[in-house]
Amino acid sequence: MRPAALAVSIALTSTGCASLDRARLGAAAERQGKAAAGTTLGALPDDCRKREAHAALVEGAEARGVLKRERAALDRANDRVERCATYHDDLAAGLEARL
Repeated sequence: MRPAALAVSIALTSTGCASLDRARLGAAAERQGKAAAGTTLGALPDDCRKREAHAALVEGAEARGVLKRERAALDRANDRVERCATYHDDLAAGLEARL
């Protein structure tokens, strides 16, 4: 084979491989774009944004009573965090399953 013919053959072969890679890359980008386009996050539940107030300090109240109310407020806040984390995890799992 002549050097010029060899050069043309190599160029055609490498061009064919490049176009195949470009086609695969384009198809992958299209699939990813379609998946992302259909992804909309729902609104975060209002409960997840709620702030828990501290137990009220009442003059003359027994300290143990205030502590009990404060611990109850902490329990409510922790329960809320758990609900919101579960909501987020379920949402993320659902979106991943679509891809």
